[in-house]
Amino acid sequence: MDNFAPYVIKSFKHDGHLHRMWLTNWRVPQHILHADHHQQEMMVFINSQTKIQEADGKEWVSRIPGVSFFIPKMWFNIVALIEETGVRYYCNVASPLYVTQQVLTYIDYDLDVIRMPDRSVHIVDQDEYERHKLNYHYSSLVETKVKEGLAALLALVNADKPPFQDDMVMYYYEQWEKYKNGGA
Repeated sequence: MDNFAPYVIKSFKHDGHLHRMWLTNWRVPQHILHADHHQQEMMVFINSQTKIQEADGKEWVSRIPGVSFFIPKMWFNIVALIEETGVRYYCNVASPLYVTQQVLTYIDYDLDVIRMPDRSVHIVDQDEYERHKLNYHYSSLVETKVKEGLAALLALVNADKPPFQDDMVMYYYEQWEKYKNGGA
């Protein structure tokens, strides 16, 4: 794959209903990936002014460019949001990704970790996780995987391990900008 290729990203809830869809995400070509990201077989996507469809059918357009990181077999994914004040990382505790053709899917398990540009870290939506754990009857295996995913994610965040590197986020976004503008 030599060029950025378009993908759809679909997030579901445990019971199978659609949570959210990002309709156009550009996969970063393998030859551009940083060695650390390539070694972990990360899939990296860019989106900017992307149409997003909610479960209820409402649509809106993202205003903040994002670089998304998916690591096979990991129970989380990471979205680096490029804001005026710096890069904010919004991380979803979620099932490992599943890819078919150019559609990527995962199950969102509610817990989120946010790392602000000032490097402060916040775990959010714990109440939503507890509510859905009961409503959707999460198995003990799912609960274990969610806890392990959260722990692994926090370890990466706190150690500044890939992909929590602002310079790489900006590099990928700049490469996509060049591609989008015809290579200029």
